[in-house]
Amino acid sequence: MSVKLQNDLQVDVRLLEREAYGAALQYFTGSKEHNVALRERAKKRGWKLSEYGLFQGEKALARRTEEEIYAKLDLPWIPPELRENLGEIEAAEKGELPKLVELENIKGDLQMHSTASDGRASVEEMAQAAKQLGYEYILITDHSKAVTIANGLDDKRAVENIQRIKAARKKVSGIKIWAGAEVDIMGDGRLDYPDEILKQFDIVLVSVHSRMNMPGPEMTARLLKALANPYVRILGHPTGRQILRRDPFAFDLEKVFAAAKEHAVILELNGNPERLDLCDRHVKLARDRGMKVIISTDAHSPEHFEFMRYGVVTARRGWLSKEDVLNTLPAEKLLASLRPVKQ
Repeated sequence: MSVKLQNDLQVDVRLLEREAYGAALQYFTGSKEHNVALRERAKKRGWKLSEYGLFQGEKALARRTEEEIYAKLDLPWIPPELRENLGEIEAAEKGELPKLVELENIKGDLQMHSTASDGRASVEEMAQAAKQLGYEYILITDHSKAVTIANGLDDKRAVENIQRIKAARKKVSGIKIWAGAEVDIMGDGRLDYPDEILKQFDIVLVSVHSRMNMPGPEMTARLLKALANPYVRILGHPTGRQILRRDPFAFDLEKVFAAAKEHAVILELNGNPERLDLCDRHVKLARDRGMKVIISTDAHSPEHFEFMRYGVVTARRGWLSKEDVLNTLPAEKLLASLRPVKQ
C-alpha cells in the first residue's frame, strides 16, 4: 500500500512473510545496478535472485537475512551505503571492503559558530553541549569580516574572540576548546585576515562565500592561492554546493585536491543536510588519492550537532574508514596530523 504524509511525501509500504525479510531488505536497499550485478552472479550459478529470496528452481536457498543471501553468493555482507556497483562486489571478493567509520568514532567537531558571529549560543554553551555528547574537543570558527550578513568579525573583534574562547576554557572543564575562524577566501585568493591575525588561531579553516559564479579557471586559481597560505589547515565545504539551491563551484577538482594534498590541507565533509559537501563521490575520490578528511556539522546552535550523523553516512557512502577521518583521533594526535604552522 502507499501512504501520503502531511508533507506530501509518498511512502510505499510492503508487507511480506517473515522468511523473506532478508531478501526484501537486500533488494530494496542500495542501487538497481548493485542488484543487477548480484542477480547476474546468481544466474551464473543457475539460481534466481529476487525480493522473495535466492532460489534454485522452487527451492529456497536463502531468504531470512541479508547475510545469508551474500554468503550463498560467496560474498561477505556488503554495507548498504556501498551498494552502488562501483567496485564493492570486487572488493568483497578480495576481502578488501573497508570497515566503515561509525558515529561513535567521532571525538570532536571542527566547525561551529557562536554568538560572536551568527551562532545562537555562546562558546560555553556549545562546549557544554559537545561535552555531553562525549566529545573531547571542539573548534570555534566564527566568520571573518567579509561575511557581513553573518556578523563577521573584523580584525579587532577576531582577536577579542580568541581571548573569549580562551576564557571559556577556564569555565568548561573536560573538553578542549580551540580558537579558530572560518576565514573567507577573497575573489583574488587572498584571505580575509592578515597573517599576523591568522597565526593567533589554533586552527584556520577557510571557505568561499562570495563571487560563487566565477569561471572555472579563475575559481581554481583562487582556491590554489588560498591553499598555499601557510596558516590554512582546513578547506571548508570545498565545492560550495547547497542541495536543491546552488550548484557546486566551477573549478578543477583534481588540481584543488592535489594542491590540498601537497600543502597538507584537510578537506572538510560538512554534515549540514543542506550541504553534505563534500558529496559521497568526492569523498571517495579524496580517499582514492590517499587524503584524509574531517567531518563537521557547521553548527550554529547545540541542536545542530545532530548533523554529524549525516556527515558520517556520507563518509560511509564514500568508503571511509575510521582511519580516513582525522576527527576520530584524540586531540593531541589530531593536532599532530595537521599541517604544521609557525607561531
